[in-house]
Amino acid sequence: MINSEVLEIRKQFKHDNCSITKVSGCYVDGEKTVKTKFTETFLGMPEEETFKYFEIFKKTLSGTLGKNLINMEFPTETEFNGGPQEFFLRLRDSELKDEALLDEFYERIINYYDYVGNYLILIIYAAYDVPGKTSDRLILDDASEEVYRYILCSICPVKLSKPGLCYNAETNQIEKRIQDWVVSMPENGFLFPAFNDRSTDIHSMLYYAKEPEKLHEDFISQMFGCQAPISAKGQKEVFQTLIVETLGEECEYKLVKNIHEKLNEVQKEHKQKETGEPLVLDKTEIKNIFASSGVDDEKLQSFDEKYEMTAGENTVLMAANITSTKAFEVKMPDIVIKVNPESADLVSTQIIDGRKCLVIEITDQVEVNGVVVRP
Repeated sequence: MINSEVLEIRKQFKHDNCSITKVSGCYVDGEKTVKTKFTETFLGMPEEETFKYFEIFKKTLSGTLGKNLINMEFPTETEFNGGPQEFFLRLRDSELKDEALLDEFYERIINYYDYVGNYLILIIYAAYDVPGKTSDRLILDDASEEVYRYILCSICPVKLSKPGLCYNAETNQIEKRIQDWVVSMPENGFLFPAFNDRSTDIHSMLYYAKEPEKLHEDFISQMFGCQAPISAKGQKEVFQTLIVETLGEECEYKLVKNIHEKLNEVQKEHKQKETGEPLVLDKTEIKNIFASSGVDDEKLQSFDEKYEMTAGENTVLMAANITSTKAFEVKMPDIVIKVNPESADLVSTQIIDGRKCLVIEITDQVEVNGVVVRP
């Protein structure tokens, strides 16, 4: 899914456009004991409650693609009878009316989800009448192309509210506030099936993680039968390792700067195409970036082997995860220099009086702690 498709589904989470028919929930305590379960007709609930649910559902489809929101494809073997994909398809097609299926769904999450504390499992069923679009992306409300039927699950921590004082209107007194259990915004969740090319894709799903470095890899593997992707931080570390191992003793400032400049250039070119899809790079594309940045052919002869050992043969890296188009950083133990990537040439290395130095070209506009000084 791309950003515009995620946004299109998020727009359904308000009363004017709501396509949700059912909502079910299961409250689990820290001992993995089910405390309560419920299933409700969503629009039959009080409006002040549905507003709160909308906030949770929107949060489950928020963040950055490739970091918080991760597209995942189901392996073929998961689509046979009894496989995770086949199970979710049956759950979706039941429209949350099959209590036994819901109980099995809750049981799977309770068994596979590693979380310390209480949490609420929420799942909704919705049927979105997908409007057509013209070639210039104008929506045609009266030209439905298909009905996108999906389930969205949100796993929300439930925490005890903080102690404090409050005003009691009945007694007209300031007194100790009663602590209660509050449902927080989701830590994890998923959308099934995916809404790819504005259409149902039962072979894919969208996974949500509030914290990109806490994907819950075991949960993804056991619950969905999918291989968890490398986290955003992990991808950056893989790329850094590739640079160091490829360049070896020639891992010098100028070459590393050239690689990042070339990578940013490729990102800008991709952004100008306005596809809406994040830029992902495979082994060959990264190797080409290294070559065009001045890495010699001899160093690249073993690149494929190093890539496969570091990242995996078929692993792709998301460009936004491995470099920043906003800042070029040079770091030493006691000094950190951040430069606009477009001005990275203002920083260079030189030998001055026999000492290795970082040299920064300055202009007539120099500030020290907010004070304009003479260069």
